[in-house]
Amino acid sequence: MTLEEARAAFPVLERFAYLNAGSAGPLARATVEAMRRHLDADLERGRSGRPYFDEMLELRERLRARIGRLIDVSAENVALVDSTSRGCSTVLAGLGLRPEDEIVTTDVEHFGLLGPVHASGARVRVAHLRECPAEEALDAILAEVTPRTRLVAVSHVSWMTGQLLPIADLKERVAAPVLVDGAQSVGAIPVDAAGIDFYTISGQKWLCGPDPTGALYVADPERLEVGAPTYFAQERYEPDGAFVPRPGAARFDSGWIAPASLDGLLAAIDVAPKWRFEGGLRAAERCRELLADSVELVTEPDQATLVTFVGHGNAEETAARAYEQGVVIRDLPGTKWLRASCGYWTSDKDLQRLAAAVSS
Repeated sequence: MTLEEARAAFPVLERFAYLNAGSAGPLARATVEAMRRHLDADLERGRSGRPYFDEMLELRERLRARIGRLIDVSAENVALVDSTSRGCSTVLAGLGLRPEDEIVTTDVEHFGLLGPVHASGARVRVAHLRECPAEEALDAILAEVTPRTRLVAVSHVSWMTGQLLPIADLKERVAAPVLVDGAQSVGAIPVDAAGIDFYTISGQKWLCGPDPTGALYVADPERLEVGAPTYFAQERYEPDGAFVPRPGAARFDSGWIAPASLDGLLAAIDVAPKWRFEGGLRAAERCRELLADSVELVTEPDQATLVTFVGHGNAEETAARAYEQGVVIRDLPGTKWLRASCGYWTSDKDLQRLAAAVSS
């Protein structure tokens, strides 16, 4: 598959330099067609009956297995959730943390992780990475770890700085479980989650699937309590609510996900070419090259597929002006920063349009 063929799958690219997969990836024709087939069927036959539910359950298991292959883990360790935020909440709710326990996190995390961390009631220790060189990030996190640390909760790729964290090295250096927010990694870079305790996956970002979709990898499901059970968590239950959890990570499924969305995410995953990771990384490096002379780059070289930078003037206004010129980027609230998300579908022309839109 050529770049031109890959781009042809996404109609939005005919109008926009779409550089915002870090928020929501572009939808491919195949994804929408898969969803439309289900919606048309729902319109005609209704959303009930044994065939309808059997198909829905089969789709759930197909998606569970497909996501497992994507991050190199067993399907039985994958829960289907509606977002990375839900995955983070699921883990924190099941750990049973107390005020005397500690969680180590960083100052470049999304609220989808930070919110559940704070709500756990544990003491939170924050490693400061915003001004920290990438090569020093691991040591900065380890410096916050104490004998009371019960969880280390970090992003594989920071949604703010684009910094890529060596999560395998982190796991080797700490005794506490590690929760990784994979919102900016899965679909953008190769991921092997097998050595991590908990790893969240976003369906609508770099996988370019429908929302709300996502997944959660749990290395040892039986060691995590079901803190927020849904109907899908149980095999059977009693009148008082006591229940027998489903085997494996399926006990952490967050509930109903429409069959159209399940099939849409399956289709979206299969749209990507084999060179998706190399293509995205090449685009990110080219983005840095084109922006280097006109803006201040925040993201260091050799990270992932996000490029954060300081433009000219107000960031929100700059992002709005860029949109008017057909360039979709993200301003990061509370900062002077702008963020470009470079996917395998990103062309040199897209990046030149970006550079022109933010150069003054």
